[in-house]
Amino acid sequence: MKSNINPPIIAIIGCDGSGKSTVSEHLIEFINQYGDAVRVHLGKQAGNVERQLVKLPLLGKKLGKTIDRKKLSVAKSKIGVVPALVMMFFVLRRLFRFRRMLRFHHRGLIILADRFPQIQIPGAYDGVQLPERIPGRPFINWLAGCEHQAFHWMASYKPDLVLKLNVDIDVACARKPDHRRESLAKKVAVTSKLTFPGSQIVDIDVNQPLDCVLPIAERAVADFMQSRGYHLHPASQD
Repeated sequence: MKSNINPPIIAIIGCDGSGKSTVSEHLIEFINQYGDAVRVHLGKQAGNVERQLVKLPLLGKKLGKTIDRKKLSVAKSKIGVVPALVMMFFVLRRLFRFRRMLRFHHRGLIILADRFPQIQIPGAYDGVQLPERIPGRPFINWLAGCEHQAFHWMASYKPDLVLKLNVDIDVACARKPDHRRESLAKKVAVTSKLTFPGSQIVDIDVNQPLDCVLPIAERAVADFMQSRGYHLHPASQD
């Protein structure tokens, strides 16, 4: 244990199916052996909401098609006001979680973050979604400006350590059969490109069984914590 006025922020990123939740659930118990720690989720979880809506009886199929059309509209910069407002709701939700994380950090807690905002790849997961500018759409452009400002502010806080969980598309699809393969493929590609400048990155191959991944993740965290002057509680070493 170490008394530190600037405790580390450790982030876990990866495609759906990479085992982020399993790894973070395991690591929070391990990290607590170094000092008081808290696990936070910094994603918007819009995909979870979408999948629950699609499962609704009677309306589910129609809602699924509507969501697909809205995603296509965003990609073609033809987004309407209502979808833009919905997207901003999730931005505000993410901001709320991020500010909550900062309060924990200012109290001296070690942070373990499932996901982390990024501005490196617009349109990708954990990044800005609204086009920066659409001609003739001043209100949507204002919303986009708010979104970009929010993400640049969040991304100005750098995680000290990023565990990048790398998974192949076939493995991700096998673990997440309710997810679209095309969507997972994009997230797999994005994960490999994210660099988080200023942060220490550890790449972990998570194609192997997660029981094999957990000790590797522990070792990465242990090496990092030791480099920062942290030591396990004596009781945890018995």
